[in-house]
Amino acid sequence: MTARILVVDDVLPNVKLLEAKLSREYYDVLTAMNGQDALEIVEREVPDIVLLDVMMPGMDGFEVCERIKANPNLMHIPVVMVTALSDTSDRVRGLEAGADDFLTKPVNDIALFARVRSLIRLKIMMDELRLREATSNSFGVSENEEAAEEIVGGRILVVEDREIYARNINQALQDRHEVNMATTSDDAIVAARSGNVDLIIVSLSLQDADGLRLCSHLRSMDESRQIPILILVDDTPDQMERLVRGLDLGVNDYLIRPVDLNELLARTRTQLRRKSYEDRLRANYHLSMSLAVTDPLTGLYNRRYLESHLENLLQRSAVENKTVGLLAMDIDHFKAVNDTHGHAAGDEVLKEFSTRIKRCVRFIDLAARTGGEEFVVIMPDSSLDTCLGVAERLREAIEEAAVKMPDQDLEISVTVSIGVSISRGADDSMASLMKRGDEALYAAKNTGRNKVVSEEVEAPIATAM
Repeated sequence: MTARILVVDDVLPNVKLLEAKLSREYYDVLTAMNGQDALEIVEREVPDIVLLDVMMPGMDGFEVCERIKANPNLMHIPVVMVTALSDTSDRVRGLEAGADDFLTKPVNDIALFARVRSLIRLKIMMDELRLREATSNSFGVSENEEAAEEIVGGRILVVEDREIYARNINQALQDRHEVNMATTSDDAIVAARSGNVDLIIVSLSLQDADGLRLCSHLRSMDESRQIPILILVDDTPDQMERLVRGLDLGVNDYLIRPVDLNELLARTRTQLRRKSYEDRLRANYHLSMSLAVTDPLTGLYNRRYLESHLENLLQRSAVENKTVGLLAMDIDHFKAVNDTHGHAAGDEVLKEFSTRIKRCVRFIDLAARTGGEEFVVIMPDSSLDTCLGVAERLREAIEEAAVKMPDQDLEISVTVSIGVSISRGADDSMASLMKRGDEALYAAKNTGRNKVVSEEVEAPIATAM
């Protein structure tokens, strides 16, 4: 998982140390020695995450964080404050300034990399949601709204089987939020499946269950996949190791016991605010995706939406110096399916083909039907090798099982030809990227079909299919 990370510290050895550690993990590292330079770099380079020292002369880390979070174009960048401060009031102040987490000096490498990976995954998801909302806005079918500053009445599920801890948490939260207590993993899973939960707080010190396994289960369930999880951890080496594993599993935040109730309220507020914003993005996105931008037969996006989305994606990728992959696909001999079995059978093939595409691509990828039996998949931040791997997986998924016709004793075998292209920097255009994908597709069809060809292969002149 590559990312661009900005390290901000007024002490040069600290900057060099973090830069060396992150560079060894193949992150692209930017550096700044003061708050003003940091803000300028954030504006210009738009990093994926900021590691920000608190104690700096002039503009301290709290003010830098507040300014980043006050800018609508930058507020989604995760900020981790790196500090020697251990006072809880300073941590609460940082959270209220918008910080996503703290790392304490000297920085533990395992905690550093786990937190960076977790926050980058979150940013990738948020970027994709915001990009899709921007695409919707370009059609004039979505509204911009600011997320609520204060979330009151959040529905919080607390999983804790030690009575004194559970009582303290409930007392801290119940005046502002609706709190539901669970003492077993089974009760927690049932509550999470209800869909009436905005935040889940899980103790990793459950006496009769594995709290980490519960977090993994919650992340795998459709009903709770998008619900933020905050874990409670004891300050022991074993629990710290489990904390790192939890962050890798997708846990959003954590508190170390003994829990300061003000910090609990602050972290709860941060997670509920983020959940509210993500819910709004998703609601606007789904509301705006009407028949104007989707294919009614397959449910995939149509060519109009694809082109608008791809144009936005290429502009963003040029700024961030990332690549965009494109898979151009065509069902082999599809005309013969219609001629032999009828258009109703052809429609069933198209619907099943689309279903298999959805199974094989990632959340951040976008699949579209561009016409007839032609389909395109857009893959953000992907190398050519990654695109070729996904394309081959798609080809195998189409070939491996015939399409069954409903209410008929009939199965139709189909295959697909796929052309793969990759963006070539700021000077590349949508038309050029799609043209190269089409040329690679023609090469696949003209050299035997049922295969994947990349744009590196010189494609022959297209022939009629």
